Amino acid sequence: MTAMTQNHKDSSTSRRTFLRSSAAMLGATALSPAIARGEVFSSAHPLFPKTPHFAPKAQRVIFFFMNGGASHVDTFDPKPALVKDAGKQISSGRKLLPSPWKPNVYSQCGTQVTELFPHVGACMDDIALIRSMHGDHGDHFEATLGMHSGSNGEARPGIGAWLSFGLGTHNPNMPSHVVFAEKNPYGGAQVWDSNFLRAYHHGVRVTPVSNPIPNFKSAVAASNLREMEMQMFEKLNAAHAAARPGDSKLSDRSLSFRTARGLMQDAPDAFDITKESDATLELYGVKRGDNKSFAWQCLMARRMAERGVRFIEVIDGNNWDAHSNIKSHESLSKNIDQPIAGLIRDLKSRGMLDSTLVVWCTEFGRTPHAPGGGRDHHKGAFSCWLAGGGAKGGVVHGTTDPYGIEIAENPVHVHDFHATILHLVGIDHERLTYHYGGRDFRLTDLYGNVVKSVVA
Repeated sequence: MTAMTQNHKDSSTSRRTFLRSSAAMLGATALSPAIARGEVFSSAHPLFPKTPHFAPKAQRVIFFFMNGGASHVDTFDPKPALVKDAGKQISSGRKLLPSPWKPNVYSQCGTQVTELFPHVGACMDDIALIRSMHGDHGDHFEATLGMHSGSNGEARPGIGAWLSFGLGTHNPNMPSHVVFAEKNPYGGAQVWDSNFLRAYHHGVRVTPVSNPIPNFKSAVAASNLREMEMQMFEKLNAAHAAARPGDSKLSDRSLSFRTARGLMQDAPDAFDITKESDATLELYGVKRGDNKSFAWQCLMARRMAERGVRFIEVIDGNNWDAHSNIKSHESLSKNIDQPIAGLIRDLKSRGMLDSTLVVWCTEFGRTPHAPGGGRDHHKGAFSCWLAGGGAKGGVVHGTTDPYGIEIAENPVHVHDFHATILHLVGIDHERLTYHYGGRDFRLTDLYGNVVKSVVA
């Protein structure tokens, strides 16, 4: 199958197709426990891998989101002029606030980042940094939706749901779209919702606690009883759907049960890090017994990628909203710097970085000026970056003015950012559409251009 335009009406599973796939599943259950666990992936499966529009650079995406708006001038776009002109009044009641952290070069390519990110800074040879990002909204809720779905004003499918829809998945026993979220970001679950896309593209939330996915252990202990139970459910579901042809919600729910069944087989191993080496845990900064930290979530992102999950998002549980005290960025960056750099290095050492696109982003930047010791929201300029997966390492795209207020060269809108991510996984963003409510929708709305300078 090919990632392409799909009509809402045509996407509904027909009675004949549903019965055929259900019968095949029942037959598989009767024939082999291994097949019953989903280890044989049939093209009849709705999430069977689809052929991209062109040869992809990346097979999967790991998407880091810094909730609250990370300051570009204190992280990846240092501004010496803020120190030189500290205290200068540039608008009513607002004075330039210098960054507490000095710029430094940690890599061979020479890209400057501040002291907040020495570990990620040392990975800049593998990173394509975009310093000229801009969006359409300066409020958290709307901007967070925009960075995820391309829409600031209404709920739309998130980028993870779009990738699941366009490409399918590699492992039917695992969700195609997984989100690690200790706390809800601005916008809540809407950021990983499938919305008008089929329900099986919806992100599965993993909460970093001792039991990250509740109820994935079966209440039925004996494996033969579980098989009999599932056969019964499959028969009942098939009969129920046969009496209601064209109802896609029924087949979607049935598929979610099948995925959950496979998840019970794969999840215990996926979340078991006891076999990870001490060196690997040290690379990320994970301690034995840890199942909650941001570092643990980064390690789990790699383990999800290894198991065929198409889109993995890690949402920082802390809030980067620094209105009153920009120095809060110090503890926030310390929490994520080593784990993210550890992930990049780990993927590279395992030969996975070339096929895994790592994305770091936030909903907007922060002003270089404020009435007090913090910084306000700033949609006009901020920084995001891409690593691996066909992104060109060691490059910087775009610049801002000496204070980081306006974009000076090569602006990149959120739609352009999304178009570039889709391009790296082999999707033409203008062709990935879904007809719903009388019009064609796409992640990039009616806009977007691939940022070719960051593509290797």
